[in-house]
Amino acid sequence: MEQGSGATGLIGAVEAGGTKFVAALATAQGDVLARVRIPTETPDRCFPALAAFFEEVQGQHGAIAAFGVASFGPIDIDPASPAYGTFTTTPKPGWSGARFHDALGRFGVPIVVDTDVNGAALGEWQAGAGQGCDTVAYTTVGTGIGTGVVHKGRPLMGISHFESGHILPPHDRATDPFDGSCPYHGDCLEGLACGPAIEKRWGRSLDQLVDDAGAVDLIGGYVAHLAATLVLLHMPDRLIFGGGVMKAPGVLASVRRHTEAKLGGYVKHPRLHPGLERYIVAPGLGDDAGITGAIALGRQAL
Repeated sequence: MEQGSGATGLIGAVEAGGTKFVAALATAQGDVLARVRIPTETPDRCFPALAAFFEEVQGQHGAIAAFGVASFGPIDIDPASPAYGTFTTTPKPGWSGARFHDALGRFGVPIVVDTDVNGAALGEWQAGAGQGCDTVAYTTVGTGIGTGVVHKGRPLMGISHFESGHILPPHDRATDPFDGSCPYHGDCLEGLACGPAIEKRWGRSLDQLVDDAGAVDLIGGYVAHLAATLVLLHMPDRLIFGGGVMKAPGVLASVRRHTEAKLGGYVKHPRLHPGLERYIVAPGLGDDAGITGAIALGRQAL
């Protein structure tokens, strides 16, 4: 790959999710030497366990040369910021103000921090469903909703990372009277279609609602609003949708159908073929997209 192709050294990789951290020690070529799952809980419990894991595997395999972190947010991912790697307005209790350097700074090596979805997008671009694409958009629909966009191996951002989960989709309250669950925006996309919103609305997860075609189609329609928006704003070569909600039978097909309808034939390109089966896809790496991307982030620092 373009970045770090000649880099050597061991990489400490962290995929930080809302319920668990996946930490791994890997070679610069991406071979995983050790891996562990740590409950996210609070920083005062999670960070010491994270540091202890890397101390242990460093003693077994050799010195860590760099860290790559793909994390939930919101989080400061501007390397020029004095708060780089610090959680900002995250609604997760105890995490606002926590900084990854508090746990990993003791190792004295470079630390690259990006969002979990940027990491997953990078992993998929490098080794998954995004191979051969210039621009890939990876969206997770799970505990939260977020999108990472990678162009030629580099995650895109502006003054901060993208926040696609908080766009406001059309909300027909006659069809869906649910008020939404986002503490900031109520019925934004995340407030209507993330896993906790689905359970709050129906008392069950989407994979337990497969006999309710209306429920699956409602969520598919909301996610399709994001998919069509990503096409119009970024014109990616491929859209990849992962996360627990997207594993429910029928939802990916619903997203394709609604996206095609929302675009209305306006965007003409061979990649947007009828049916969109090869354009809107599931992750090629499955649940390993995030940690694969975290390793790639660490490789950038070598």
